Amino acid sequence: MQPSPSYRALAGLAGALIPLAARWSPRLSQGHVGRRRSLAGFLEWARSSRDRSRPLIWWHAPSVGEGRQAEAVLVRVRERRPAWQLAFTHFSPSAEQLAASLPVDVAGYLPWDTPGPVEQLVAALQPTALVFAKLDLWPELAGQAAASGAAVAMVAATVSRRSCRTRWPARLLTRSGYATVAAAGAIAVEDAERLVRLGIRPDRIQVTGDPRADSVADWVARVDQQDPLLALGGPETLVAGSTWPEDEDVLLGALARLRATGHPGARLILAPHQPSPDHLRRVEAQTRRAGLTIHRLGAMTPNAPGLPGDAWPDVILVDWVGILATLYGAGGLAYVGGGFGRAGLHSVLEPAAWSRPVLFGPRWDGSRDAELLLGAGGGRALTTAGGAQAQLAEAWLEWSSAAGPAAGRLARKVVEAGIGSAERNAELVIELVERKPRRESDYLGGG
Repeated sequence: MQPSPSYRALAGLAGALIPLAARWSPRLSQGHVGRRRSLAGFLEWARSSRDRSRPLIWWHAPSVGEGRQAEAVLVRVRERRPAWQLAFTHFSPSAEQLAASLPVDVAGYLPWDTPGPVEQLVAALQPTALVFAKLDLWPELAGQAAASGAAVAMVAATVSRRSCRTRWPARLLTRSGYATVAAAGAIAVEDAERLVRLGIRPDRIQVTGDPRADSVADWVARVDQQDPLLALGGPETLVAGSTWPEDEDVLLGALARLRATGHPGARLILAPHQPSPDHLRRVEAQTRRAGLTIHRLGAMTPNAPGLPGDAWPDVILVDWVGILATLYGAGGLAYVGGGFGRAGLHSVLEPAAWSRPVLFGPRWDGSRDAELLLGAGGGRALTTAGGAQAQLAEAWLEWSSAAGPAAGRLARKVVEAGIGSAERNAELVIELVERKPRRESDYLGGG
């Protein structure tokens, strides 16, 4: 099923305007250059390495969080069907490092969802199945893949109550893509109901849970307990991840309050969502104005000369990417950003997997994981009433004591309750591929 003319017009306009906007945005520029290079790389891989006698599963996830969910599933598919070829695409520059680490045959940026580049890529890869993670389904890609004979699937499928995709005109513009889905693994019953509203047939949806639980548990199990990152904190250290300026205002204000009231052991490890040079400089200036000391992680290690434990800074500013999931294990409690702005709350299960109680801002209602943590007693939401800085400082003190580990164990139980989803989603994909009739071209041998 082809996308509507309106969708194609909007996608074409976005594809034309974003390269122009990239001149003023390093992030957009990185993605634009990456997309051009990736398309050429995929085409070259297809010419040299695509074996048409073997199924190829094409996985797509927009960014790191969704990529981790997809990873938990594709790793299990790889283990169970090692002869299959796997391709992975992403949209955000933040997922570059993750994509390079996955056990796939080829990986790179997804091109713009316009007919020309998509047709090139589908024709070159000739996927047996195209698997979207979470909700990032692109109508042009889904339509062309289905028309080529590929089975379209979704894993970790979830639709927030606030998702614009459930409302007009987005639902009308994207409906053709969702109508191609042959199998969808929904996280929960309410997600399954919303997927039907988007255009997926009810008989093609199973409730399989959230593979993010498997992903975060797998990560914690793999971390070397001698990793120097884990030595950066202690019971009174709060690790704040994926923060935005609104979060940082609250975090630094709360730490300044604690220091002013005689709590020298409280420290903050702060990992901004976008650690651009301008953002890092802004955080440094704000920290010093609050009377606190700060060092960038890239300039120090746990054993760095001149930085013995009792002289470490009040704030360690994380200027690396790809280490946050490990860093959460360094503190006694965690804060997850995105709950004070409109960006959306980031992954609260990563710190929960470390048995750390989790704090976040008031705009959490689109996050099922946050709701589960609150219900279990392993998480706490700040509010704007009564002063978020004071609330955070109070919770920081409470969870730096014996109450912290107890709340952390409750958080971990939320993660453990979800383990097994990755295997169920992997089974969904394997069954879809193995029951799918083969195309005539599949019998032609290597390509």
